Amino acid sequence: MSELTTTYEWSTIPWRKLERTVFKLQKQIYQAACRGQRAKVRRLQRLLIRSWAARVLAVRRVTQDNAGRKTAGIDGLKSLPPKQRLHLAQRLQHHWEKASPTRRVWIAKPGNLEEQRPLNIPTLEDRARQTLFKLALEPQWEAKFEPNSFGFRPGRSCQDAMVAIYSKICHQPKWVLDADLAKCFDTIAQQPLLEKLNASPWVTRQIRAWLRAGVIDHFQYSETPEGVPQGGPLTPCTMLQTIFIRVRHR
Repeated sequence: MSELTTTYEWSTIPWRKLERTVFKLQKQIYQAACRGQRAKVRRLQRLLIRSWAARVLAVRRVTQDNAGRKTAGIDGLKSLPPKQRLHLAQRLQHHWEKASPTRRVWIAKPGNLEEQRPLNIPTLEDRARQTLFKLALEPQWEAKFEPNSFGFRPGRSCQDAMVAIYSKICHQPKWVLDADLAKCFDTIAQQPLLEKLNASPWVTRQIRAWLRAGVIDHFQYSETPEGVPQGGPLTPCTMLQTIFIRVRHR
């Protein structure tokens, strides 16, 4: 059968070894991005996305590690038994540039139970594939983000942002802007965002497929010609939106 089912059972996969393998590739992507070596960045990203280590780690994150795994997409799947996790990791090698519609669920806004905001939940396979792409794209953009940007970034917390703010304002008065843009991410123009992503054509096509896959809300399908959905590993308030904020800031 596949490389996954013949080599390991899920319980015997050497996770730390695979994590080191993926981290090594991510570090190389980051370093190449810092040096402006775009061709090398794209080659390493392709290598990571197609690697067994990254595929299996992506599946583990969405089926075991992620707290959001308790919410299902239109496939109704919240998790998978070990053998099916291996098969899903194998499927991530194929079916490129396809995406299923997301399932919209409504949750109360923090601090205001009367208002609700939408989450668009991808299928389990799309979540795993988005996690896989995030592993490859995140180090490239970490090399480009401003040091004073803290939102939705790995290894950064609210406490880090507070320390940075304090260090800026403790010496002299500063202006502070507290803004909440209504429906900001629901109206993002997708094409300019994809252009700023500056990824390989096949990566861009896959992300475009996710952005335009549509959404099912109360059994009604709607197209998504604009906006960035919130609720998946790659297209929530995470990397794509942080990229958008960086572009708007510039």
